[in-house]
Amino acid sequence: MTAIKHALQRDIFTPNDERLLCIVNVCKAGKKKKNCFLCATVTTERPVQVKVVKVKKSDKGDFYKRQQTWELRDLTEVDAKDASKENPEFDLHFEKVYRWVASSTAEKNSFISCIWKLNQRYMRKKLEFVNVSSQLLEESVPSGESQSVAGGDEDALDDYQELSTREEQDIEGMMEMCEFAISNAEAFAEQLSRELQVLDGANIQSIMASEKQVNILMQLLDESLGEVDNIEGKLSSYEEMLQSVKEQMDQISQSNRLIQISNTNNGKLLDEIQFLVNYMDLSKGHIRALQEGDLTSPKGIEACINASEALLQCMNVALRPGHEKLMAVTQQQLLFAELRDFFARRLTNHLNNVFVHQGHDQSATLSQHTADLSLPKHSPLHRDLLRYAKLMEWLKNTHREKYEGLSRTYVDYMSRLYEREIKEFFDVAKVKMAGTSKEAKGKFGLHGSSGKLTGSTSSLNKLTVQGSNSRRSQSSSLLDMGNMSASDLDVADRTKFDKIFEQVLSELEPLCLAEQDFISKFFKLQQPLAVQPPLAQPETEDPDGSTTSRAPPQSEHRHSLSSEKDMVRVMMNKIFQCIETELNSLIALGDKIDSFNSLYMLVKMSHHVWTAENVDPASYLSTTLGNVLVTVKRNFDKCISGQIRQMEEVKISKKSKVGILPFVVGFEDFAELAETIFRNAERRGDLDKAYVKLINAVFMNVEKVASESQKTPRDVVMMENFHHIFSTLSRLKISCLEKERRDAKYKYTDHLQCYVINSLGQPLEKLNHFFEGVEARVAQGVREEEVSYQLAFNKQELRKVIKEYPGKEVKKGLENLYRKVDKHLCEEESLLQVVWHSMQDEFIRQYKHFEDLIGRCYPGSGITMEFTIQDMLEYFSSIAHSH
Repeated sequence: MTAIKHALQRDIFTPNDERLLCIVNVCKAGKKKKNCFLCATVTTERPVQVKVVKVKKSDKGDFYKRQQTWELRDLTEVDAKDASKENPEFDLHFEKVYRWVASSTAEKNSFISCIWKLNQRYMRKKLEFVNVSSQLLEESVPSGESQSVAGGDEDALDDYQELSTREEQDIEGMMEMCEFAISNAEAFAEQLSRELQVLDGANIQSIMASEKQVNILMQLLDESLGEVDNIEGKLSSYEEMLQSVKEQMDQISQSNRLIQISNTNNGKLLDEIQFLVNYMDLSKGHIRALQEGDLTSPKGIEACINASEALLQCMNVALRPGHEKLMAVTQQQLLFAELRDFFARRLTNHLNNVFVHQGHDQSATLSQHTADLSLPKHSPLHRDLLRYAKLMEWLKNTHREKYEGLSRTYVDYMSRLYEREIKEFFDVAKVKMAGTSKEAKGKFGLHGSSGKLTGSTSSLNKLTVQGSNSRRSQSSSLLDMGNMSASDLDVADRTKFDKIFEQVLSELEPLCLAEQDFISKFFKLQQPLAVQPPLAQPETEDPDGSTTSRAPPQSEHRHSLSSEKDMVRVMMNKIFQCIETELNSLIALGDKIDSFNSLYMLVKMSHHVWTAENVDPASYLSTTLGNVLVTVKRNFDKCISGQIRQMEEVKISKKSKVGILPFVVGFEDFAELAETIFRNAERRGDLDKAYVKLINAVFMNVEKVASESQKTPRDVVMMENFHHIFSTLSRLKISCLEKERRDAKYKYTDHLQCYVINSLGQPLEKLNHFFEGVEARVAQGVREEEVSYQLAFNKQELRKVIKEYPGKEVKKGLENLYRKVDKHLCEEESLLQVVWHSMQDEFIRQYKHFEDLIGRCYPGSGITMEFTIQDMLEYFSSIAHSH
């Protein structure tokens, strides 16, 4: 590095009157390694200029060249990157930031130190040195540390002093005295040397003259050392005295620390004792209430509640570590456990007695309520027991076994009580339902015949003895609804049955809800209402093809008793285990009395299920009524299937005209009844499905009966019955049967037209045959004007046929036709005038058609009919008025 420095000084800086002070080998940070040198220089001429020069070796040879120069006064900041660790990187902030990496940390530090010294000496400006060690930023360094990579130039810089004004004047004066100094430097140097020797001799003589003074000074120094020894002895004695004081102070400090620790421990001990006394002390009043408190009076119950809560609070105190090892704490815990067990036994025995006594007391009032078809109210029992609700909660939290034992006892006694009440209640309801059938039979004297009975004519004995083989013969049918007296009887009985069934459901609903609410509150099994929607029940297909939602078996829905919700459900199922059985028995009885009762039961049961689900979808009442609703829906579907089967089995008399079929009238009455029952009902969709099944069966069986009819023409049977169906559907305005209503109208109109056309062929039979032959010849290719030349259809034959039908004969034939039509049609539907008017229109159409054929096939013949259209209108009008 020294050789490079001398080379740079010789080749680059000396020719420019500059002196190189410091050099560092660097390369630019983050780029390819292209080495260069940063040089700190000063000019030899005044004023001195300090520069930082970047020198780079030439690419064409081994010489160096100046590449870039910066003035030191333009430098604003020097960043050494890290002051504590060795890091060769540093930044120089000129007009922009130049980032360098030195070949070594020592070179970087030497260069930064040189920059700092040059700034201090020449610039005196505020230059920022960032991340630079304070050791480098010293204005002067020891001579032993002055050797560096730069070859000691920093020391040379320190030795150089700028001449003062006086020094300059002395040198100038000396040079004036020695004028030859400039021209003969050697002579001047010799003169200076001689003068220096003279001065040295003078100095030595002066020193020798001052030896006496040196001796005096040395004596004074010896005296000073003696005084110092004396002072040191006194200080040692003082130090020994202070040492004893220090030991005493240390003992006092240690004693104070022990006293403070003792006070802290005493405070903590007091806190622990106060904690145990405050939270594990049960008052004598509470102990007395738990041992002897009156569990029958409101005040005694309140005292027991407060005492039990205080006891529970004491037992649930979160003891701190180590408390359980204290004898007092252990004894207190044993006392609490004994009080808890003793009070739990007292409470359990008392509530067991209450359950038993209340169950016996309630049974005395059963006969009074069952006579009025009402269930006894248990609100007084619930009100009395709810006073113990908080004690039951305490028992639940402290003695789970006794709590569950009490719940089992309650369920056992209440299930017996409710079973007795509910069975007697349903027995009275069944008697009242069966009584309607008995009264109806005695009043109207109706008995079954030909396998058909009205819906309310079976006796009580038959209802209770006969099995499923006779069930269909005792139920209502669409065939019997046409009987006026039986229909009136059915309406009265069904209305009474509907009221009884509604009364039964209305009594059961508040009973179940009140009991479930009581169980939740008393046994502290609170559950929020309508937590989740009821589980969807799978649909199954009945034998008749209808689908019903069937409740899954109870075994599939059993859950662990750990859930309070499950516990409520289990308790309710055990208490009211007979409700579902009794309801199904009542429904079976109602279905035996009259199968149409299933309509009433479906509507009522659906409404109560909907109401129960709105209150609580997961309640016992909602689940039970939902299961029973499945049975009711199944009975309803069987009722519809039975009606369809009876339609298929209907037989008509071969000797009398058919008229309106009984099941058509029965469907009308059924629809009127169903619309009345299902008005604003929730299960309207079930009725719509039944409507579709019934109307399709009615359509099919009307066509079947019409095809089998021998006395009445098929078109008449179809026309009258479909007209009746169309009138019924138009009057009732059943939206789901709109398509069937249009089909009935089409069938009625179509068969009316067919009947009219077939009937009108008889009054002018020969004339019809003649013109049919004419149309056949034209169809075979004979020109219309040439038909008259055919032998069988010439003008003479036409006149001969026309003469056979004068006006009197036509009127006579129409009278016979009217009597025949009147004989075919039934009086109930009143279609005679409609049919007669249609025949009149058809007859006029045929007359105009015959005249048109005469005009086209016999032109200019002058042949006309023996009667006119006006004559025909008079014939039809007079015949209609005469009958």
